[in-house]
Amino acid sequence: QLRLVASGGGSVQPGGSLRISCTASGDTFSDYCLGWFRQPPGEEREEVARIGSDGATKYAPWVNIRFIISRDNAKNTLFLQMNSLKPEDTGMYFCAAGRLCYASGFDYWGQGIQVTVSS
Repeated sequence: QLRLVASGGGSVQPGGSLRISCTASGDTFSDYCLGWFRQPPGEEREEVARIGSDGATKYAPWVNIRFIISRDNAKNTLFLQMNSLKPEDTGMYFCAAGRLCYASGFDYWGQGIQVTVSS
């Protein structure tokens, strides 16, 4: 069974940067599609970005070029580099993994970590 542990959350000022990570164990990491999701206060969970086993990436339209998703298969780790952060980026962030790279295909989830953007 694949296990995911997220880390790197915190509080930053608007315009700042933050990198969050997700470390996997228990299965062959390179076989999985990986994704980041977030849930702002009072809103539904939404996908931020995903990266396939082949390295192909896909981002939510509102991300533009501010966030970069990447993976290091040698370290079994998924990353999300977040730049030019805005207050509306505040929320709980989750990493997820699945055998297929579709929105409904994420079967394994890490714990939520808090990201707060405020002055």
